[in-house]
Amino acid sequence: MLSAGDNTAVMKGRNSTAGEQTGVVSGPGKGRPAAGSRLAGRLGLAIVVLAVLFMGGFAWFAQHVSRMSTPVNPRNADAIIVLTGGNFRLNAAVDLLRSGKGERLLISGVNPIATRGDLLSASGGDAEVFECCVDVDHAALDTIGNAEESAKWVRRNGYHSVILVTNNYHMPRSLLEMRRLLTEAELQPYPVVNTRIDNGEWMTRPQVLRVLFVEYMKYLAALTRSALSLNAASARPAVTG
Repeated sequence: MLSAGDNTAVMKGRNSTAGEQTGVVSGPGKGRPAAGSRLAGRLGLAIVVLAVLFMGGFAWFAQHVSRMSTPVNPRNADAIIVLTGGNFRLNAAVDLLRSGKGERLLISGVNPIATRGDLLSASGGDAEVFECCVDVDHAALDTIGNAEESAKWVRRNGYHSVILVTNNYHMPRSLLEMRRLLTEAELQPYPVVNTRIDNGEWMTRPQVLRVLFVEYMKYLAALTRSALSLNAASARPAVTG
């Protein structure tokens, strides 16, 4: 028989075992909130870092664009390409052609319903220049299309140097898309500046700020596409004879 003291000892043993079991079960549970807090903290830090990088990149992009200026006397090239869509681009390109800066001009991304007569009127009405030295691309619908059609035109004509005409805010993305496809030709940027936004003026003008921000997002997409193209090209197995 067990005495009262023995019963007490047994109960204490049971209570001790139960306490140990409770400790085993509850121990990890107490650690989960701490681990979750650490994960949330790291995620929050990552978001903050990405936001800082994103806004820093936008500030760099806006400053880079705002400091662009139209070259006074660009070097001669084999040809000139102008991308439609912005004010005064066409006039600037035709002026370059008239002054002998290029042998031929491609007007890329023209609305399918626009005729050569419409372009002639819009550019100042030099029929002789249009008759001899201007080609029109109606196929391109966006900047990617501009690059594709321009690359075909450059290769078909055997050109090695090109003056690229577009607005200053559009130039970084245009150069990126063009250089992705025109690796064998030298591209000389000719940014057209409609409105001066240097000295930080872009920060105080909502409409300019919106245009720059939208273009920055498109530039990031083009940068990503270019990086993926390079990775895909480097991943292809080498062709051996």
